[in-house]
Amino acid sequence: FYDECKRRYNIKLWKHFNDVFNSLPLCGVVDDRIICMHGGLSPELTSMEDINNILRPIDVPDSGVVCDLLWADPEPGLGGWAESDRGVSYTFGEDVVAAFLAQHGMDLVCRAHQVVEDGYEFFAGRQLVTIFSAPNYCGEFDNAGGMMSVDESLVCSFKVLKPVKGKR
Repeated sequence: FYDECKRRYNIKLWKHFNDVFNSLPLCGVVDDRIICMHGGLSPELTSMEDINNILRPIDVPDSGVVCDLLWADPEPGLGGWAESDRGVSYTFGEDVVAAFLAQHGMDLVCRAHQVVEDGYEFFAGRQLVTIFSAPNYCGEFDNAGGMMSVDESLVCSFKVLKPVKGKR
């Protein structure tokens, strides 16, 4: 993103984007039942007040709740927490998702941050969904893009943007 801003415009534009990103909400909650964030869960997240108490704007730290909400990833077959191969934040297992949802009386974790082939992908017995909205990501993948809608009854439905063949 930095390189594209620099190439097409200037570094000042990239800095303005970062100022906006540092001020945006870290996550949202739909009807007290669905929590949405870019990355994932955090071992340091013990209550929703932990999120509400984060003062914005904030530069993203190398560790902690803010970092994890932006960069943590689910990991199939993992129990508990592990360091991420990305070099930042953690990976977490199905048990972590189930415990978080039970503790907070929620039904679903909705997150992004990872390319998924079909635009969306469930984890932990459909208790977590990864939604990735960019088809043909960076021209390097043949992935579809996905969007999730939530109706008044909290029923989730998905729209899929198919990848364009040969657009790698």
